[in-house]
Amino acid sequence: MIVLDLNAKISMAHLLLKSAFHNFSFIEGEVTTFNKYHIDGRLHKEFFDEEPDREYSCWKEVQEYFFSVIRGKRTPLSFKIILSLARDDFPSFLSSCNLSFRPEDIQGLYLNLRYSENQLRCITGTSMNTFTMDKSLEQEWDRYVQKLLTELSMAA
Repeated sequence: MIVLDLNAKISMAHLLLKSAFHNFSFIEGEVTTFNKYHIDGRLHKEFFDEEPDREYSCWKEVQEYFFSVIRGKRTPLSFKIILSLARDDFPSFLSSCNLSFRPEDIQGLYLNLRYSENQLRCITGTSMNTFTMDKSLEQEWDRYVQKLLTELSMAA
């Protein structure tokens, strides 16, 4: 787990207007303006005619809604958005990092984006379905996120 300070203006453009995070799973989010809005990213499969094969919405499916809540003359008091690398992308991530973990052993590879008091931060996180003392997955995820945010010029 690492904490990264982000350039709010550039990061918000990537998060709310661009496609950099479209394929990430949206776990949950909360925006505080004059009201507090909480959105759970878990799909309600009974809503669909054809049941989706994933547990969470993709960021691209809720991005516009978040933008509509956040945009305006006043900056939100705070928000948090929790994204995870999509489960379908676990195998390629593990392979690219030469890690021996099985995709089904991973619960999530997370980006916790938090805005408060005019500061935007990204906190990385990993969660496993099995106990392990091996920190290589966490270390590789931290490196991946740092590289991604640097390439997008989001890091402060």
